Amino acid sequence: MSWTESKQNRHPGNYVPKQPLHIECSIEKALDVIGGKWSFLVLRELFGGTKRFGELQRNISSISPKSLTDTLRHLEENGVLERTAYPTVPVTVEYTLTPKGEDLHRMLKEMKLWAAKWC
Repeated sequence: MSWTESKQNRHPGNYVPKQPLHIECSIEKALDVIGGKWSFLVLRELFGGTKRFGELQRNISSISPKSLTDTLRHLEENGVLERTAYPTVPVTVEYTLTPKGEDLHRMLKEMKLWAAKWC
């Protein structure tokens, strides 16, 4: 049994090593998870904490309700955010980043720094 196999056997389930020996996820796969045109702006807003649909729409002024809905659904399906609905009239829905979504913060911060330097 290799070191990697023994390490994984000691941590069943969703073990993720601090320094993966082999990274199977390509940039293309990561971009598929993050999603399309609006995902980065939605993530930017959620890095500040839980938000409701209306708050997201107000803070991303150029996004249509349909595009926002599609983006939120895509991110939820990919485990990047959680949608919580409360039984009020009308229904209150809140969106919060999952640990998987929070993990994107450092990467997006680096992209922001790159853009500030070069754009």
